[in-house]
Amino acid sequence: MRRNAVSSVTGSPKPTLEPRTPTVAKKALDVWRDFVKSRYNADAQFLNLERMLDDDLIRKHHLLPPGAPGSSLRESSVIFKLASQLKPEVKTISLANNNISSGQLLSSLSHYLPKLANLSLENNNLQTWRDLDFISTRKGRLEHLQELILTGNPVRELEYKNGRGDKYKGEIGRRFPSLTVLDREPMTVIAFDAPQASSSTHAARPTATTFPCDMGTSFITGVDPALVSGFLARFFSVWDTQRASLMDAYHPSATFSFSVNTSIPTRARLQGFQHSKEMPHQKKLEWTPWITGGDGGSRNLSRMAGGLDKMVRSLHVGAEAAVRAMVALPATKHDVGGAPEKFCVDAWPVGESLLLVTVHGQFTEEPIGGERSFDRSFVLAISPDGSRAKLNGWDVMVMSDQLVIRVYSSHEAWRAGPMRVQHGDSIQPSPSQQSIPPQLQEQLAPIPEPERTLVLQICQRTGLNVKFAVDCLQGNGWDFERAVRNFEEVKGNLSRDAFL
Repeated sequence: MRRNAVSSVTGSPKPTLEPRTPTVAKKALDVWRDFVKSRYNADAQFLNLERMLDDDLIRKHHLLPPGAPGSSLRESSVIFKLASQLKPEVKTISLANNNISSGQLLSSLSHYLPKLANLSLENNNLQTWRDLDFISTRKGRLEHLQELILTGNPVRELEYKNGRGDKYKGEIGRRFPSLTVLDREPMTVIAFDAPQASSSTHAARPTATTFPCDMGTSFITGVDPALVSGFLARFFSVWDTQRASLMDAYHPSATFSFSVNTSIPTRARLQGFQHSKEMPHQKKLEWTPWITGGDGGSRNLSRMAGGLDKMVRSLHVGAEAAVRAMVALPATKHDVGGAPEKFCVDAWPVGESLLLVTVHGQFTEEPIGGERSFDRSFVLAISPDGSRAKLNGWDVMVMSDQLVIRVYSSHEAWRAGPMRVQHGDSIQPSPSQQSIPPQLQEQLAPIPEPERTLVLQICQRTGLNVKFAVDCLQGNGWDFERAVRNFEEVKGNLSRDAFL
């Protein structure tokens, strides 16, 4: 931790825990207040809450600090609320050596101390990633946290014991993107260079703007393209209009599963699809019908809770079970007769008798009218003469069907031709961005992409001028959603000169 934040008892054994029944000799709130004040170093803005169970004052009044047998969220909330009243405000807290085994005991920390910069949870008993989600920045909590210590917790030690130190650091970095120090070691930080609207010079940009090979067109080999296109055209039409009748197209032992990816791709975020005036229905879309629907729910294994039972329930085996799950999903409309560039199809033989077909595309969710992107992988087999599929006009039948539903991102991602790198030439503006007032264009000109697009979107969304839009984004790590939330919190305190 930073100065005065290092646990003074690092490496020492955890306190011996003995269940105790709380009694009240002095008003408990006053005792907690005295305790918190006695543990605060105002000069260092450091609150030392280590080994609370061994504190004489706590023992004298038989109180139950967080981590003690019988303690609850109530005690930790009282402590954090009292901490929020300290002056100057607390920047660093050490909760080391308290035997805290549930992240829920920390859930009120960000509410009372949202600007906390340094936190030690050393030598506690946090065991799962879910425990850390109670304070995770990606959940909108502790967004200013710079240093975190988790040494001595099973959630960390088991990862290192099994040779997964890099995975541990990655999981922490994903949950706490603002961190600069983890377990007393510097974190690798990837962030935008801070643009200055008034500057005419910028750091050197990568000279390469495209990959050394081009994006190809749809790849279909070893099979008659007409067989593939005919199957897909009919399949998506029936999926949209008579989904239950797809049972004819599935082998009796076919499998079907679907998963939901709710993350917004960087490309889509920069292009502003979720807030575009040209796509007004995007804001109305909800993920719940996809995540919990389909007679078993999403099978996103990286985010799945429920263990083996959930994994089994979300894999539908047999044509009847597969179609029953499909019917329980939201209604859709695939524009298979429209612009062909909206779909990308690859197909090739697998083994001697099977065909793998992958489709990337988009559909409209009905009746809302919003757009979603999808990826779908089929394993197909030639329908034998006399089979149900063949008798109903399906030349191939589905052996396996995996569907992924994603946040909408433009089909430009697979457009044939040069593939632009992440920091290459700028994304072409949408029609709503092309009618930018000349004065605003002039102020935006010195700002490089992709930051320029984000600044413009903040200006359009909030009415802030360029200078304040840049400040807002910089203060929120160039995260558009966080910046908008931050603006909504403080807009009432902004002067008139902050706006266009």
